[in-house]
Formats: sequence, C-alpha cells, structure tokens
Amino acid sequence: METVSHHGRETAYDRVDRGGDGPPICCVHGSGGARDIWTGQYPLADRYPVVAMDLSGHGDSSDADASSGYTALSAYADDVLAVVDETDAEVLVGNSLGGAVVLHILLEREFDPTAVVLTGTGARLGVLDDLLTWLDSDFERAVKFLHQPDRLFHDPDPELRERSMERMYECGQAVTRRDFLTCHEFDVRDQLAEIDAPTLAVYGEFDRLTPPWFHEYLADEIDGGELAEVEDAGHLSMRERPSAFNSAIDEFLAPIDN
Repeated sequence: METVSHHGRETAYDRVDRGGDGPPICCVHGSGGARDIWTGQYPLADRYPVVAMDLSGHGDSSDADASSGYTALSAYADDVLAVVDETDAEVLVGNSLGGAVVLHILLEREFDPTAVVLTGTGARLGVLDDLLTWLDSDFERAVKFLHQPDRLFHDPDPELRERSMERMYECGQAVTRRDFLTCHEFDVRDQLAEIDAPTLAVYGEFDRLTPPWFHEYLADEIDGGELAEVEDAGHLSMRERPSAFNSAIDEFLAPIDN
C-alpha cells in the first residue's frame, strides 16, 4: 500500500506494475467499497500498470469533511486526481459511484485521460427509496438486499459474497449511506455530449442495479462510445468474472495503446 497526501488527508492506493508499457490504469470503486475489488484486474499489469485506490473514508484512506451529493463527489474527484498525479495514470476505470466520479472529472476538471472505462454505472444513478430508508435505519437489511441475486453479483461463490458484505460493514453505515445519497443526486444526462475521451461502457448481463440500458445510453450519448457485456455477472462484473472483464478492457485499449 502507498499513500498520497492532499487537501489535508491521506488517500491509499496499490500500484501493480509488471513491466507493461501501456497507459497506466487507475481503478475507482463504488459505494461502500474499497480498492480490493480490483485485485482481479492485476493481471492486466503485464500490459498496463494498474492502480487501485480507496476513496475518502473507505479502506485505508482518511475521510474528507464532506456531506453527501456534490460536495462528496468533488472530494472523491480530488482523491482520484491526487492519485493520478502521483502515479501518472492515464486511463480511468470507474464502477458505480466510481463511474460517477470519473464522469464528474471528465465534465468539470482539467484532466484529459487517454481513455475511460465506465462499468456498473450510468449518467443518472437514482437509488430505490426503500434502500435509502434501510441505509438510514436498518443497515443490515440494506447490505443483505444489495447482496441478493442479480444485484452486486449474479451467482457468486459464497466466499466472494461474504467478503463483499464484510467490506461494506467495514466501510460503515455513515459513509456507505453518503455514497448512495451522492449517487441518488447524480445526473449528467444532458452533458454527455461534451465528453470526447474514448469511452467503453461495460455491464454485467444480469445487473439489476444499473441495467444494460444504462450502459447503452452512455455508449450512444458519448461520441464514439463503445459497449461490452460481461456474461453471467451482476453489478460487480470485474469481481465476479475478472477474466471476461479484463478481456473487454484489453480489447478496448489495444488500438489506443498502439
């Protein structure tokens, strides 16, 4: 683990470099997550150095003094850009909330990535009212709801599901709720045409949290946007089917790298 200091806080990240000479990738997790959801992408480091980071208040990163919504989204963008500056990452990969953070960077910050991968995310990320209620009053029920079939996972190994639930409990109710409230307020549907970075939208075949059409919309509205499906996967397709997810990234980046 490495850290970078910025805005009065420490942001933690892992960097895996196995000699690949492609553009370095920075991976950004979703709500209630942490950098370890990206360990299945470390094999890509043979071709592209991989960086996986913890947003503020997640994993080993210190927290930001930020309320839900735009303030939290902006703080998370600061985290990403601090890691990007420290690691020279050129490609941003964002899952769910992490995808919203990446879209925020593309639309409101001056960083110009070589390419972008958006997965399990959308231009608008409205959250079910019941889930928002449970995140406030019954965190255990919220976590169990998210780990039912075809939500975070389609049909995961029990150990994978258990580790995911542990990760969310470790993140805690307050930060996880802030994440989902931030997603709920996020809506950039009328701005997607402003994005000019090569963009791939990757979805899990059975994802009910951010269904395939969320990603079809991204690919249609972003100029030159591309689309890829990961079969037999839910919202965290990079974790549930890492080889298929990595193949989609590799196929997308190969012509850009050349």
